[in-house]
Amino acid sequence: MLKIKRFLKPVGMILGIMAIVVALGFVERSSERRPVTALDVEVDQPADVQFIDADAVRALVLENGEGLIGSAMGEVEMTAIEERLRSLACVSDADVYHTLDGTMHVRVKQRLPIVRVFNADGSNFYIDRDGWSMPPTDTYTPRVLVVTGQLYEPYREGEHLVTATDTLTAHTRSDEILALAQIIIADPFWNAMIDQVVVDLNGEFELIPRIGGQLIAVGNGTDLQARLEKLRLFYAKGIPQVDWRRYGRIDVRFADQIVCTKRMTP
Repeated sequence: MLKIKRFLKPVGMILGIMAIVVALGFVERSSERRPVTALDVEVDQPADVQFIDADAVRALVLENGEGLIGSAMGEVEMTAIEERLRSLACVSDADVYHTLDGTMHVRVKQRLPIVRVFNADGSNFYIDRDGWSMPPTDTYTPRVLVVTGQLYEPYREGEHLVTATDTLTAHTRSDEILALAQIIIADPFWNAMIDQVVVDLNGEFELIPRIGGQLIAVGNGTDLQARLEKLRLFYAKGIPQVDWRRYGRIDVRFADQIVCTKRMTP
């Protein structure tokens, strides 16, 4: 009798598991036949970024597919919808799924631009925090760091600029611009202080602060973190000792020194 009980126990467990699998399969097949009764769209908007909204996403999902509502869940190509949304330059990720109540859910995550690049020819684009390029839009202008001057950066929509730069024979500045922007926005002091970056005729960066009116020369993109730390110390200890309004340029490119140039007076 004991042997029979020992035999029946694992058999019962196996039959229970099989029953669960069969039930799940039935539920899945049933849900695939269930019609789409509603479309729920949610757009993640970090820092109030508004390159795309729920209405625009809804329009894209329903474009050439007015019959979506009422279609069987299993007939909806959710993977294709995800790929289409992810192909948008302003979208970093998209997730489409349905629930048993007949609702199809669309979740979109926007890219977060941190810098806007203005080329010498007037063309411009954004770079997001992960290094992806984004086109400008007429409907929304985020407040981000601006880089201008002697720039000739190619815009490649939907490409990772740093990766693309590594494959080019021509020298571009996208990686250095991204590195500088990441340093600035990561530090509350610099994020509040620096308003614009200018690339001079030698291809070196000059920072324009929101107050003071000086040009701050930080060089060609190397040792940026160390140079900004040196500048921070100068702001904290050096500037209080002098009338900083007398100076039009602060140069932190050189080791162990800061060179200040007085403003030109008429």
